[in-house]
Amino acid sequence: MLKIGITGNIGSGKTTVCQLFELLGAPVFYADFYGKKVMTEDLVLVEAIRNTFGAEAYFEDGSLNRKYISNLVFKNEAELEKLNALVHPAVFRAFDEWANQFNTKNYVLKEAAILFESGSDKQCDKTIVVAASLDVRIQRVMQRDQLTETEVLRREEKQMPQQEKIAKADFVIYNDSQTMVIPQVLQIHQQLLQLSKLQ
Repeated sequence: MLKIGITGNIGSGKTTVCQLFELLGAPVFYADFYGKKVMTEDLVLVEAIRNTFGAEAYFEDGSLNRKYISNLVFKNEAELEKLNALVHPAVFRAFDEWANQFNTKNYVLKEAAILFESGSDKQCDKTIVVAASLDVRIQRVMQRDQLTETEVLRREEKQMPQQEKIAKADFVIYNDSQTMVIPQVLQIHQQLLQLSKLQ
């Protein structure tokens, strides 16, 4: 079974592309969802977060004090790096465990906004980048999240430049409202099926 990483910058439409792969029978691991999950369920991580950020990081019922953590990390790059250094390995562990249940599949996808930045592309056999022009992506995010152009650009600046991701990827899907996405997904799907047979 192949492990395929899929990423794209804000507004690229990678969730939509992932849903197309799911329709083709490919299981998708959404790193953001599991990132939140491991912060309350991975006991090694919970202990590390308590030790690093204090007991206030969790409420008495064991749920994460998101407001407290957010206030700590979003204003302080060093604190954010500390948190990421704890959370990323736990997400890697969660992905490995999750992938084990799909041994009969040809391939599974790991969807992560910071696939390359976090080093989780190293867990993958191949990588896909979903790309679109900056103008298209800004418009999408402004409509979706009710943000201003400045706010979208601020988020974009925190991500690895799209061209850099494209250069690192094995496959690129252009989701720019001019190129049809479904044929691109089908073509990559066929290539991945072929590759999985060579394993």
